[in-house]
Parts: sequence; C-alpha cells; structure tokens
Amino acid sequence: MKIPATRDEALDRLQDFVGVSGRYSRDRNHVVPGHGNVSYLSAAIRHRLVTEWEVAAAPLARYAASTVEKFTQEVYWRSYWKGWLSSRPQVWREYLEGVAEHPGAEKIRKGEGPVAVMNGFARELTESGYMHNHARMWFAAYWVHVARLPWQLGAQFFQDHLLDFDPAANTLSWRWVAGWQTPGKTYLPRRGNIEKYLHPDLLESGGLQGLENPVALIPEEVGKPAVTRVDLPENDLPDEGFVLWIHEEDLHPESSPLGGLKPSKIVVTSDVEGKSVLQKEWLGKALDDAAERAGKYFGVPVERARSRAKGGGPYDSLVNWAGENGVTKVVGLRPEVGPLHDLIPSIEAAGVALNLVVRPEDRYLRAFATAGFFGFWKKLQGRMAKGEFPLDEKLGGRGMLL
Repeated sequence: MKIPATRDEALDRLQDFVGVSGRYSRDRNHVVPGHGNVSYLSAAIRHRLVTEWEVAAAPLARYAASTVEKFTQEVYWRSYWKGWLSSRPQVWREYLEGVAEHPGAEKIRKGEGPVAVMNGFARELTESGYMHNHARMWFAAYWVHVARLPWQLGAQFFQDHLLDFDPAANTLSWRWVAGWQTPGKTYLPRRGNIEKYLHPDLLESGGLQGLENPVALIPEEVGKPAVTRVDLPENDLPDEGFVLWIHEEDLHPESSPLGGLKPSKIVVTSDVEGKSVLQKEWLGKALDDAAERAGKYFGVPVERARSRAKGGGPYDSLVNWAGENGVTKVVGLRPEVGPLHDLIPSIEAAGVALNLVVRPEDRYLRAFATAGFFGFWKKLQGRMAKGEFPLDEKLGGRGMLL
C-alpha cells in the first residue's frame, strides 16, 4: 500500500479506510501482507497533512463512538505522547545523550540476526520506511530484552528510517517497552503472540525458539521524570511585515490560527540532514504539496529555503534565506519537542525574530497528558461526548476542515 504524501492522497485514503474502520478493533493487531488492517495515515498525521481530529472524526460519521473507540484511541495516543513530552523536554535530551553504538547492533539493523522474523521487520523498515505497530513492539522488545541492546540505539534506528518518525511517540514507546516509562512494566516478544498475530506468509520459524521464554532486562531504578515546562510559550502575532514559515512539523497551516493571517510571503524549509533516502523523498513530496496549497490559500509568493552550509538543516536554510532576503520577522507554528525544536535558540541567536504559536487543540490536550494514557483518554472521551472537542469557535479553536 502506498503511504500518502499529499493532503489529497491522505483524505482519499481516510475515506477509503472509513468503510473498514468498524473492524479495526478486531483486526488491528494482525500483521498481514500489505497491512490492510490499518489506515496507513501515520506519516500524514505526524506531519499534519491531516490533523488528528480530522482523522478521528471521519469514522464517527458512520459508526457509533463505541464501535471505533480503539481507532480513536490510537489516533490520540500521538497527542498524549506529544503532550507528555512537551512538559518534560529533558527526557528527549536524555535520550539523545544516551545513544551510543554497540557491537551487536549492526547485524540486527541489517536483518542478519538470529531471529528470522525480526530480520524481516528490519528489512521492511529500511526498504519501505514503515513497520506495523505490533511489529514495532515485537522488534523493540526483542532488541532490548533478548538481544540486550540499549533502547536508545534502537530508538535511533527507528528515527533514522520511519517515514512517520515522531520524537515523542518513538522515544516514549521505546522507553515503555524497556521499562523506563512505567517503572516495573516491560513488554516481551513472546513466540506464542507472534505466531498468533503474524500472517503465515510472513512467519519464518528460524530462531523463534529463542523467544519461548524471554526474560526482561530490568533497568536500574528509574525515577519519575519531573514536569519542567508547565506551559507552552506563545508569541503575539504581528499584523504586517512578516513571513510565514512552514516546516515539516505541521504542513496544514490553513487550519491553524495562522490561517487568518496575511503574510508578505511564505518560506518552506525542511530538516533533511541525517534522513534516509526514503524519508527525503517522502518529505520532499509532502513539502511540495504544502507549499502549493499554502500559496493558493494565502495568495502570496512561496519560496523553498535550502541549506548551503555543511551539515545543513532548517537552521542554515532559514537563517541563510532570511539574511539574503532581508527578513527579520518570521511567524510559524511552534515545533513540538524534537530535532527542529532544538534549533529554535540557534535561529533566534542568528537574528531571526520567531513569532511561534500553538494550535488551540494541542494546548487543550496537553493539559490532560499529566500521567498515564487512560487518564488522558477518560478526560478526552468525556469532552468528546459533550461535544466540547474538537474545539469550536467559542472555545478558541477553528473547528475541523473535513
């Protein structure tokens, strides 16, 4: 199945998926050839070609909320992870600092390890940029608890190849599998579970005996990460004389508070440093789509800023472009905790005044992500049942653009 790389492709795929979304709860854990049991929208959602609330709302036009509850939960797991990490940005920094190469990792990354199904998952990831969520859990658990490799290095492997790589979801899911996110709880790759949910055409028996009775690698005492950022900063928006910045973190500014602004022009950047060929290709198409849509919507010129500095990335591209064009005032959506967010201080230090805003829905949901997911879900579910979410105008949002 093709992974949608434009908004139109994502909306078409969403409408196709609505027809089978009622079976999602039953089928979602089954890993089958072609992955027809899942929406294939994760990359589009992660980069906001479509929003979480658009995707969650579509099946509700056809099914009762209880019928598609599991799908709705899966959509909002991403919002939960992002909200949780945005309050604890030091967890992201600790992950980056903990990445260190290990001599046993390379064979597994190449798909040359002792367990055949894990080799197949590794090859699928590097060759397609995708891996089914259940397979991700099995692979991460195998990496940590069987191969005894550092979870941070495994998280980096996913970061380097997944088209839907999300700093919060990836980092915190690996922490959870490894027993760091919820102390005392780990996830193990059990042979019986794999044989139950992996389609026979994908199931290779080689090495499965090593997963008969896996033993968890229990981390040393792990403390509860403190909340170090209580609220998200937000700048006042200028009335005129600014450029709108579109970046890979959010490719649908039309549906955000930026949609009502009148920029003088638009600049589109991308962080391609260190990305795989597949990631660059997919993101390039998605950025082209965002640039075309934004140009039509805002009715102003759109320029692509590309890095010329060695090492490149959005810092170099945005700063170089701003300097060459005499731009000092830039407005955009605030990136979530992750690689682009890390570059904000450097961009500002180079003399570019960033006016960054947060989607009202993200700010609203962040307040619920204080502890575990199901507490978050209970609060969100209650608001949805009352019609208080997705946000409408009276709550400060812009509603949904279906």
